[in-house]
Amino acid sequence: MTKQTLTRRQALGAAGAATAGAAVTLSTPALSQGLVKWKMATSWPANLPGPGVSAARLAERIARLSGGRLTVDLFAAGELVPAFGVFDAVSQGAAEMGHTAAFFWQGKVPGAVFFTTVPFGLTPPEHVAWVEHGGGQALWDELYAPFGVKPFMAGNTGFQMGGWFKRPVKTLDDLAGLNIRAAGLGGEVFRRLKMNAVAIPPGEIFGALESGVVDAVEFLGPFSDVALGFDRVAPYYLWPSFNKPNGTGEALVSTKALGKLDPDLRAIVATACAAEASAGLAEADWMNGAAVRKLRKTDHVRFTRWSPVVIEAAKKAATAVVADLAAQSPQTAKIAESYASAVTQLGGWSELSTGPYLTGRVA
Repeated sequence: MTKQTLTRRQALGAAGAATAGAAVTLSTPALSQGLVKWKMATSWPANLPGPGVSAARLAERIARLSGGRLTVDLFAAGELVPAFGVFDAVSQGAAEMGHTAAFFWQGKVPGAVFFTTVPFGLTPPEHVAWVEHGGGQALWDELYAPFGVKPFMAGNTGFQMGGWFKRPVKTLDDLAGLNIRAAGLGGEVFRRLKMNAVAIPPGEIFGALESGVVDAVEFLGPFSDVALGFDRVAPYYLWPSFNKPNGTGEALVSTKALGKLDPDLRAIVATACAAEASAGLAEADWMNGAAVRKLRKTDHVRFTRWSPVVIEAAKKAATAVVADLAAQSPQTAKIAESYASAVTQLGGWSELSTGPYLTGRVA
């Protein structure tokens, strides 16, 4: 990727199609008050449909809501730091802000994975309910506090798909030995199904798939996946996504930088993140729906449902993976317990509402 700074003006242009009023005019009073400029490092290729656009929209929204008093220069993956270097960049002061996904930090803070997605876990609206009403945000804040980082939900790519495969997979034996790009706890579930799961930065996934470094890829939903060209080299599209039933985008903000802002600007940062959490999910659902309709009209993509045998094996593996993770530390165990309680409470309602309603609507 060419390393170049994506300026705020370019970020506004990228987000313009999705957000009205992209241009920001700096008034004389704003100029006289003194302006604050932040850097935002991201884990995404520039303008990647889904999370890349969410990051651009977030930067634009902060500038617009603040009347230009706080502007954010956006850096795509590799422009300021590598895709997996965003957490350290914010923690160590190389950037005041980041846009990424929490499960990338499992090696540093194991409990972080719960704040992106968990196999067979919470759906997007359930996840929001846990974070906002079930104690999730307090646990998230506590987890990152030692690193000088404040986390926010700031986008959501919604339900994911089960992955793109180069050849048909129907049984557990078909999976054994395959190399798959996978992230988070879903990657560990695939490993326990005897696959070789590797973490590859988003901008490098297509090259790995095309060259044969991996035989399969799971990334996001069809909207973002097709933008990266996975359908061109791996025509078997598996569903449902037991490995990633949610896709929360994470904004990381330096607590030091946040503390230097006036109270109204701190509130604007939080408000902009919350707005993007909603906007990103709405966009993902709409655009994924459009992408699926288009893909179903093509001859080269074959939608294939995971077999019940694979689903059952994956569910057993996921239970063991979460239990092993929770055993790593008291803090991770506390997060896992809170998450499990949320699954129980919210799942009871979803089983009476969303599940049977959708089944009836399809029928």
